[in-house]
This record gives sequence, structure tokens and C-alpha cells, in this order.
Amino acid sequence: MERLAAFEAMLAAVRAEYAQTAQKMGELKAQGREKSATYRQLMARKLQLAQMIEMYREYGLIEG
Repeated sequence: MERLAAFEAMLAAVRAEYAQTAQKMGELKAQGREKSATYRQLMARKLQLAQMIEMYREYGLIEG
């Protein structure tokens, strides 16, 4: 796989996982489960993914 294609695939995967994680967190929040271990694990993962996306921005690899 070409490097650019690999990067694009990784970026798409990170963005998709971020969206899925946020959705799961929203579902748990609607159930009043913000203090559950699952919610906290999802929060940690969401922060990791957000940090990755921010690094892409800092290096000028993505906009916005």
C-alpha cells in the first residue's frame, strides 16, 4: 500500500472510531451511566483519538 493511501486509511479509521466512541458515550449518558467503568474507558479512548487528530492538524496533514 502506498504511504499516502495508508495515511488516508488510518485517518478515516481514527475519525470513524472517534465518532463511534462519542455515540456510545452519548448512549451511556442518556442512561445515566456517566460514572461507569465503560464510560470512563470510552472517555479515555476518545481523548486519545482527539489527540491523534490534533497532531494531524498541527503537522498540516489535515485542515480544520
